[in-house]
This record gives sequence, C-alpha cells and structure tokens, in this order.
Amino acid sequence: MTYLILILSVLIGIAIVYGLKPSNKIAQLLLGFSGAYLLSITILHLIPEVYTANNDSVGLFILLGLLMQLILDFFSKGAEHGHIHIETENVFPWALFLSLCAHAFMEGLPLTNHSHHEHLLWAIVIHKVPVAIILGTFFVNSKFPKKMSILFLVLFSLMSPLGTFAGEKIPFLINYKTEISAIIIGIFLHISTVILFESSKEHKFNLLKFLAILVGMFIAYLA
Repeated sequence: MTYLILILSVLIGIAIVYGLKPSNKIAQLLLGFSGAYLLSITILHLIPEVYTANNDSVGLFILLGLLMQLILDFFSKGAEHGHIHIETENVFPWALFLSLCAHAFMEGLPLTNHSHHEHLLWAIVIHKVPVAIILGTFFVNSKFPKKMSILFLVLFSLMSPLGTFAGEKIPFLINYKTEISAIIIGIFLHISTVILFESSKEHKFNLLKFLAILVGMFIAYLA
C-alpha cells in the first residue's frame, strides 16, 4: 500500500496537469501548502524522534542532508521546490532527471523503518503532488518527445518506492536508519524553507500563499 500511495502521488499530479491544466498560481499555492506541511511534520515529529535515539552525530547528518540537497539543486535547477529553468531546447535535461530521481529515492529510504511512518508518508505525498504538477506542466510545454517525457515521469514515480524497498531489505540501510532519517530531515528542511521563505518577484505579501501555509501548518499540527 505504501508503494502504491507513493506512485499515485506523482500520477495524480500528472493527471491534474492533463485534465485540469491548472495555472501557475494554483500550482504555487499547492506548493506553499506542501512546504508548510513538510516543514511542520519535520519539526513536530521527525526531529524529536531522531534526537531521542541518543546519537551524538544526528546534527551532523542533518547538516549533511542540507548540503546534499544544495548539490542536487545545482543539477535540478530547483525543481524540488517549484522552479525549473532549462535554457537548451530539444535537449533532454538529464541532470534534472538524475537529480530528481536521486532526491525521490532518498526520500523513500527511511519510510517503513520510521515510527512516524504515516506522518512521513503523507509529508512525501503532499510534497510530490505539486512537484509532479510543475514537472508535468514543464514537459507539456516543452519540445521534448512525448514518449521520453512520459517515460521520465513514470520512472520518477517509481523512485520513492524503490528507496523504501531498499530501506527495508538492505542491512546497511536498516542499521543506520537514524542517520538516514537525519539526512532526510536536512533535505526536507532545505526544500520546505526555500518554498516558504523565498520572496515573490514583486517582493509583496501574498495573502493567498500565506493562508495556504497556515492551513498546511494547522493540518500538520492536527496529524
């Protein structure tokens, strides 16, 4: 069921793109909601858990996660938090493909070994839907071959389930689940804070985005 939910989160985003054709404004509101939910779940549930594991290196691994996401951002051009900037037309963005797949794979690693499994699962799902919408919109508007675009999106939907499977079966990943969870926390902190705190182009207060953020935080608090 966990694998299916992770795959559906991406497919739902793609279906929204092709069925509803949402505006960029709607996508950004969904992204703001997902960033608030992701940050709140990380602070309220994930961070307290790793710090109760009596592991002195937890903070170091959280910082490592932040640095890893910074490196991935260099290749993905910020697609994980809603920005895609590809300057070369008709050339498939392999750096974007590989970095997003690596990001999605790592998200799934600690999932089933986490006591807050449900919270972490829904945080990932709510994050993936708007990202899938933005990715799907990018490919719809691009000049890349349709088959290549569909293949990319399908493979992207499989990465988190593959990470979860690896986290369940590979002894090394099981033995270091606290450290891996700390790395994922660092990744989540980077993504969510960039989504929430980056300024608009006009540097104006966006009431709708602020309300979406409040709703995301409130729902995470109730979870």
